[in-house]
Amino acid sequence: MPTPRAPLPLTEVEAIARNAHAGQRDKAGRPYAEHLAAVADGVRARGGSDDQIAAAWLHDAVEDDALSAEWLAAAALPQQVKDMVLAVTKRDGEGVAAYTRRILATPGALLIKESDLAHNADPTRLAVLDPATHTRLTAKYAQVRALLGLSAAESPAEQPDPANTTEG
Repeated sequence: MPTPRAPLPLTEVEAIARNAHAGQRDKAGRPYAEHLAAVADGVRARGGSDDQIAAAWLHDAVEDDALSAEWLAAAALPQQVKDMVLAVTKRDGEGVAAYTRRILATPGALLIKESDLAHNADPTRLAVLDPATHTRLTAKYAQVRALLGLSAAESPAEQPDPANTTEG
């Protein structure tokens, strides 16, 4: 029987995530690693565990094809980290209701998604987008927050648009 490997330290998880997303930009044109750092910092500020912080660093890696699901399965990470990453990973053709149910059913995943949504919906990030994208994303983030049972967004601009109920 092989000896279990020690879990990767957070500094190494961060380095892997930054490397995996190197060269990638967010919708506002900023280096994608800034988003990963903001989500990890948000999880930490909300009292998240080291496992949740590790999952925050990796939360978009599989979804964005920066790292494969096979890499994640084989990585020296606690199973809880892997479960949280997969819980917040959107799947092709999956509706928002199924997506949010999976997050709610996975211990620890809600905090990662809450931090992700908080950064995604940051008014300073949304302000640089074209008006149509700003409106679409604001409604999308508000809908996901509502389905996850998170408190209403502080900004009136983040209130859900009833016309947009199926986007995930």
